[in-house]
Amino acid sequence: MRILVCLIGLILTLTACGKQDQSYIPSVAVNYQAPLTDPRLSRLNAIGGSVTVPGGVSGIIIYRASASSYVAFDRCSSYQPERRCAVTIDDTGLTATDPCSGSKFLLSDGSPVKAPATRSLRTYSVSVNNVSIFVYN
Repeated sequence: MRILVCLIGLILTLTACGKQDQSYIPSVAVNYQAPLTDPRLSRLNAIGGSVTVPGGVSGIIIYRASASSYVAFDRCSSYQPERRCAVTIDDTGLTATDPCSGSKFLLSDGSPVKAPATRSLRTYSVSVNNVSIFVYN
């Protein structure tokens, strides 16, 4: 009887671990670099400016938060990321919207401001020198 109980417990443990949580944005290597003079980055010349660039899971958004700081986020929505819906920058330049779910995210920190999303966008590190901008993880 003791062996039967142990065997059933082992089977339940092994089968319970079979399903993985799909609710996180996948981690991929990011190493984007561009000269600050690149015309595609011209919107970053002003505070509150943002651009989309290739990389990450669904692309990257770079946002100029202040005169000396930039933030970068993966465009992959944090709501049902397995769908890989790329958020788009809104006309206001303050938020980005997931076209699949209607979720909205602040560009200043990536946090959700409209349901159904409850998690922030994946962030990447940003550094800038006098010549180039670097986005990496």
